[in-house]
Amino acid sequence: MSVIGLDVGGTTMKAAISENSEVVAAESWPTDHTDPVAGILGFAAHLTARASSLGSPAHAAGIVVPGIVDESTGTAVYSANLGWRNVPMLHLARERLGIPVAIGHDVRAAGLAEAVLGAGRDAADFVFMAIGTGIAAALIVNNTPYPGAAGWSGEIGHVVVRPDGEDCACGNKGCLETYASAAAISRRYGENVPAEEVIARAEKNGDQKAEQIWSDALDTLADGLAATTLLVDPGLIIIGGGLAQAGEALLNPLTPRLADRLLFRPSPPLLLSKLDDQAAVKGATILANRLTQDDR
Repeated sequence: MSVIGLDVGGTTMKAAISENSEVVAAESWPTDHTDPVAGILGFAAHLTARASSLGSPAHAAGIVVPGIVDESTGTAVYSANLGWRNVPMLHLARERLGIPVAIGHDVRAAGLAEAVLGAGRDAADFVFMAIGTGIAAALIVNNTPYPGAAGWSGEIGHVVVRPDGEDCACGNKGCLETYASAAAISRRYGENVPAEEVIARAEKNGDQKAEQIWSDALDTLADGLAATTLLVDPGLIIIGGGLAQAGEALLNPLTPRLADRLLFRPSPPLLLSKLDDQAAVKGATILANRLTQDDR
């Protein structure tokens, strides 16, 4: 028997079919922005069929989604990037797949995976920040993600870092996500240049426009992380998501910027995710495996 871990991103859905903690198949599909819920359910159904074709029918599935998630009811409450509200994802997925399903928040699931398998294994309390199409964070306390009273924890991407700044999809202005997400970096530069190329131009080509946009991203990230540090005092901050692929080009300028904003106290160490873009998939798989353990 196998389990399915499915991570719904703003651009791409990634998934793994695992048996005895070993990945036997991995797939990705583009996220359907026209009807994202149908796209998720269709991908999940495809994965269950794929598991059966491999001779290891799926025993459970973990599906993790962005935005606001009420894990206790399995409800996808809100996503600014995918445009949904109050989707009964657990009910719909159980009905479509016919197996036990766990619904989670993509970034909290990624933080869980970092606690169990990745860069947070030796730190019981830390903050995991995912920077991709959007920006969100997970507060890990005693190796467990903290969801908040109603699943709203971790929406650091919608902390206002530039009052009266650029419009955000959430309806506010000047949110961190409008300056420092990979999507925002690409949008602000224009010409359909992806964020990684903007960063490369800022680092090597002397492109002043790229340099300014990347500097804005770093400054706003430092503002958001400084506020987070002062509020929750994490022992460690782990950065994941697509922008973490920038590696030292991200950490080297971000570390002193964060320190400059925390003059009366030391800043927490910054580390890159050890699970790269598979952190949320691995977290979803952990949630699915826990369902199978609960059945024993």
